[in-house]
Amino acid sequence: MKIIVCIKQVPDVTEVRIDPQTNTLIREGVPSIMNPYDYHAIEAALQIKEFLGGKVTAITMGPPQAEEILKEAISMGVDEAVLLTDKRFAGADTWATAYTLSKAAEKLGFDLIICGKQAIDGDTAQVGPEMAEFLDIPHVCYVRKIEKITKEDMIVERLMDDCYEKVWLKLPALITVVKELNTPRPPSIRGRMIAKKAEIPKWGLEEIGAEEDKVGLKGSPTMVKNIFAPPPRGERRILEGTPEEQVTTLLRELRRLGCI
Repeated sequence: MKIIVCIKQVPDVTEVRIDPQTNTLIREGVPSIMNPYDYHAIEAALQIKEFLGGKVTAITMGPPQAEEILKEAISMGVDEAVLLTDKRFAGADTWATAYTLSKAAEKLGFDLIICGKQAIDGDTAQVGPEMAEFLDIPHVCYVRKIEKITKEDMIVERLMDDCYEKVWLKLPALITVVKELNTPRPPSIRGRMIAKKAEIPKWGLEEIGAEEDKVGLKGSPTMVKNIFAPPPRGERRILEGTPEEQVTTLLRELRRLGCI
């Protein structure tokens, strides 16, 4: 079983900076972490490998510093990793990102691709499904349980707003996973030693055979027109006293404001 896990390095949420010219995230020199949902994707891949055998490859697209999360993935038990890095990849929207990742997946070959449900910096949850469309393979999003998996097919439970769906899909396929699926394992000491010595291959435009007008900012059909902080919500109060006193105060304020 050849499994690819797509992971992403995201800015620390307290350190987000925006390029005023392109309205895209500035990643160089910004403290970063692995996207939290991607730990669950890695754990799912490792569990499947332990059950069926095979190889797990982690890939990410980003600047050279993104190598850090690939080494973290190796320390958890991933067999190999590839960094997609090229100045021409910069500024990509979800469409161009999915295209770039799908070209790398085609080169690697795969039976299953696993992604976290979304990245915490963009929160679009679009890259996984778009990859599946580029690769022309079935996909299921928001997987909360893998009920059955063989080398030919799998049955999963997909998380919905108020229930779940049970879905059968034939491999090769792509799934995106939610945190309810598993508890990610910590890196082992041996894994850390392997990761420290690991040489991470770096692939650019030519290595994955991508078309230049389909990657990066040039290949992005969507763009951010404006970024702004939401307006403050207005005056807020913390009610004090016993529950009865708080209710009395709340009713008095609502009457004053004309709400009741």
